Amino acid sequence: MTLPQQTEPVVYQGHFGEFTINQGDRVGVIIYRAGLMVAALSFALGSFLVLWQGTTPVVLQTLTFLYGMFSLSLGVSLVTVHIYLLPLHRLLQIFWLIGTVAAAAVAWQSSEPLALSVYHRPMALFGVGFIFAALTGIYFKEAFCFNRLETKLLTPLVPLLLLGHLAGILSPAVEQVLLASYSLLFIVFALRKAVQPTPPDIGDKSVFEYLKQQRAAKA
Repeated sequence: MTLPQQTEPVVYQGHFGEFTINQGDRVGVIIYRAGLMVAALSFALGSFLVLWQGTTPVVLQTLTFLYGMFSLSLGVSLVTVHIYLLPLHRLLQIFWLIGTVAAAAVAWQSSEPLALSVYHRPMALFGVGFIFAALTGIYFKEAFCFNRLETKLLTPLVPLLLLGHLAGILSPAVEQVLLASYSLLFIVFALRKAVQPTPPDIGDKSVFEYLKQQRAAKA
């Protein structure tokens, strides 16, 4: 009986030395992409329900649940995303936390469903909007690292939609077009991430190790 041979791990040449990719790295990428997929599907489904059926009581209740799924999934992705600059990584996580807490506070204090509360009170976007600022940070990172068209479009689209609504300069028809475009591009982004090779999402581990050593030396 011949035992199966163990394949040697691939050795990559990084900027500060050699490194290998282990199973933990791969699982982290899977979780990151799964979080983005759930977030994209949750947001797209919510957008579709609003554009198709309007703000019926059932739709509004569903939107609150879908937003919770969107927020939780994005939080998981922000934990597992690989970003070289630790301060930027922590900043995006803080943005997510502020946005999530703000949305929970609005939902708790208002007698209206969360979606209506935010839509009718644009000032609430100063708090809730932080979660979309965190998401925009992911788009920017992906656009910078992988030069993807959809992320280049998504990066300015979210601020345009939110700030345009906040300032009251967008008509409902324009907001609907932007919302539909955003949802479609978000799905395209998540689908393309699902089939992307794993190593690019992990990045150069020698850079992470070098930065870790630099922080330890300063401590």
